[in-house]
Amino acid sequence: MTEQHETPSGASGRALNSVSGKSINKDIPQATVTRLATYLRVLAVLADEGVLIVSSEELAVAAGVGSAKLRKDLSFLGPNGVRGVGYDVAKLRARVEDVLGLADGHRVILVGAGNLGRALAGYGGFSRRGFTTVGIFDNDPESVGASVGGLRVRDTAELHSAVADLRPTIAVVTVPDSAAQSVCDELVEAGVQCILSFSPVNLAVPATVEVRRVDLAVELQMLSFERARSADLESVDGPAAVGTERPAAAVGSERRAAGETVRAASTSIGRRVAGRAARQSTPRQTTSHSATEPTSKGSVVAP
Repeated sequence: MTEQHETPSGASGRALNSVSGKSINKDIPQATVTRLATYLRVLAVLADEGVLIVSSEELAVAAGVGSAKLRKDLSFLGPNGVRGVGYDVAKLRARVEDVLGLADGHRVILVGAGNLGRALAGYGGFSRRGFTTVGIFDNDPESVGASVGGLRVRDTAELHSAVADLRPTIAVVTVPDSAAQSVCDELVEAGVQCILSFSPVNLAVPATVEVRRVDLAVELQMLSFERARSADLESVDGPAAVGTERPAAAVGSERRAAGETVRAASTSIGRRVAGRAARQSTPRQTTSHSATEPTSKGSVVAP
């Protein structure tokens, strides 16, 4: 999903690496950072399968981008590949992890133990990518004390002291919109500097705090737009043009040359990445919760 950045100064490689105490010489555009995460997912699959070298074209197609764009993105990381040979999978993976601040992993706390919070806590894919959930909080008496994702839900009244004990590097907020800002304020006061919010509310934070916002409604609206645009193109081109088939390889090469995103699932590496993701996305069994839960986003309410 596309996440929206909420910090006033924009995202950069330097800002990202401030988490791990490292810095790089030049800022990395936000769009490039997003694609680096995709490259890392592909590289992880290749490494698990014992692939030692990958060409820029193979990596680009598997990631769904043009090869020229991939090479430009990787140029922000310094010298990596060898012309005519390709990229060392292990070294490039380590370099991307370092730039994304993943080398040491992250300790994550989650505020809001509603349906969404429980689903996130039960998803095993985060830990495989270096994000370990160390604490879950809510203020609903029926949720406090329950086991979610193998952790006991703690009262939000303990949040400030718990942050000092748990030392989280990231906080995930899945609370009702009315409580999002107050929870954010508590987290900032406790010393948390990176927050992922699932509320559409624009959170006010100091310039030193990074906030990412995931608005699922916006994503659905974007899909609606794409569907409407496709329908418009079909009506303009006419049935004959729509029904005319062209070789997939030719279409893919033209789109990559134009710098557009291409579908990775049509390639061998892309299918392996998609297959691995499907196998790993099988949800773990989580503690069931009652149907009387007041909200899908946790029950923290504004004071």
